[in-house]
Amino acid sequence: MDLIPVPRVAVPDEEGRRHVFGPEPVLDAGPGCDGVARWLRREVGGATGWALPPAGAGARGDVRLRLEPEGLEPEAYRLEVGSGGVELTGADPAGLFWAAQTLRQLLGPDAHRRAPLRPGRSWDLPYVRIADGPRFGWRGLMLDVARHFMPKDGVLRYIDLLAAHKLNVLHLHLTDDQGWRIEIQRHPRLTETGSWRPRSRWGHRASPLWNETPHGGFYSRDDIREIVAYAAERHVRIVPEIDLPGHSQAAIAAYPWLGNADVVDTAALGVWDDWGISEHVLAPTEEVLRFYEGVFEEVLELFPPEVSPFVHVGGDECPTSQWRASATAQARIRELGVDAESGLHAWFIRHFDRWLADRGRRLIGWDEILEGGLADGAAVSSWRGYAGGIAAAEAGHDVVMCPEQQVYLDHRQAGGPDEPMPIGYVRSLEDVYRFEPVPPKLSPEAAAHVLGAQANVWTEVMEHQGRVDYQVFPRLAAFAEVVWSRLPEPESRDWDGFAARAEAHRARLDALGVEYRPPGGPLPWQRRPGVRGRPIEGAPPIV
Repeated sequence: MDLIPVPRVAVPDEEGRRHVFGPEPVLDAGPGCDGVARWLRREVGGATGWALPPAGAGARGDVRLRLEPEGLEPEAYRLEVGSGGVELTGADPAGLFWAAQTLRQLLGPDAHRRAPLRPGRSWDLPYVRIADGPRFGWRGLMLDVARHFMPKDGVLRYIDLLAAHKLNVLHLHLTDDQGWRIEIQRHPRLTETGSWRPRSRWGHRASPLWNETPHGGFYSRDDIREIVAYAAERHVRIVPEIDLPGHSQAAIAAYPWLGNADVVDTAALGVWDDWGISEHVLAPTEEVLRFYEGVFEEVLELFPPEVSPFVHVGGDECPTSQWRASATAQARIRELGVDAESGLHAWFIRHFDRWLADRGRRLIGWDEILEGGLADGAAVSSWRGYAGGIAAAEAGHDVVMCPEQQVYLDHRQAGGPDEPMPIGYVRSLEDVYRFEPVPPKLSPEAAAHVLGAQANVWTEVMEHQGRVDYQVFPRLAAFAEVVWSRLPEPESRDWDGFAARAEAHRARLDALGVEYRPPGGPLPWQRRPGVRGRPIEGAPPIV
């Protein structure tokens, strides 16, 4: 059946029988199933030509949708194909939606297109019984839209691609030194000034090349509302990230008083056109706190708690040289009684930890936020390796595992000279398939704090959607199976079996228009000859 992710239980028919649908299948949607029914009519109906009208009173539908919370874990489902058609049963609406995604895979690659290839063709399904459910509740992708902006339609497309792989979290990295991507009404210059840079480094920051075309863009408030509603319909949660106190040069370029103006001429700063870690960080003042509280008030309004229970504040890679030189910052250290500049960083994080908790949200940040101590409800994205996640879990904090050495999909996929702008370690499809989110050294109590994992995609060297596709796929399919399916230990996983299913899965990606990396390496238009990257040789450490 070539399903990805592989289901927990799949029992095919011993006789190889298949159910052949008539030209006008009918849909029987039980109570609470209307959302999945709409999706089936729109997506599967669009590809097959089926209108999927509702079954009449007392009639047995060819496709039947039911909710049955008793006896099924969250997001779990059952799917059964027999002589009477197909029945999908979900523990909840999300589980029923994942069942519908499995149905679409069973129908074949053509069911992933937007219009029928052969109008009037017959469709059939193998008789099968499937029982399935996810290993983790957090199955995510972090998409960096700050370094290179992805227009709204691209974000909606990626939500569909996540849903097609039963992934349920999109972490949107909305602000950084190189751009501010979300409209904030009370601070309009964040997008008027902060969303555009005059040029961009072409390649890694060691590259001597530049793209002189101005780059920018942002999501209006209505764009965000649309993204949120689109994701909610597909049972994908959104985690918005607003970086502080580092990675803030775009904000400072818009409002210079946010920076350390007693140390540098912040009024002369522009949105950064280079990659790396900017020295320009937020000033540790009450006025800056009030400014960002206003930002977060609008963020919370746009991202409601049922879709975005977590709000990411970054907290990573914050240089402290300006604070050391700033009389204002040094006076603040004395006033607060904190431990030097590291104490200022912790003060920023703890402030918004409490502020978000008071409003019913949970703060999450990169693992540097551990260094100052966290409130009980805060969670950690463990990116520098496993160590931060292990420390957080052992301290009772929830963790999302995303170690850069294992699941940063901006890292190159092979060691050949044609890999475009090669970054980091080689992380092949097989390497990602053997990623294990839960370190074996964790106690059962600590392991229970691992919410799941996410793959991260930083876009410094991904100038458009095709480059993002190349880096993400097909590796995201392997990652999706790791976080959904209950696989053996990494060394015991059936790589050959997955590789065979991944070969079949490429036809689905083709139908979806995904510009993935071919097995034989990049196609000519996917290469970037002569553009310097930052490859790291050898096997990545487990840290």
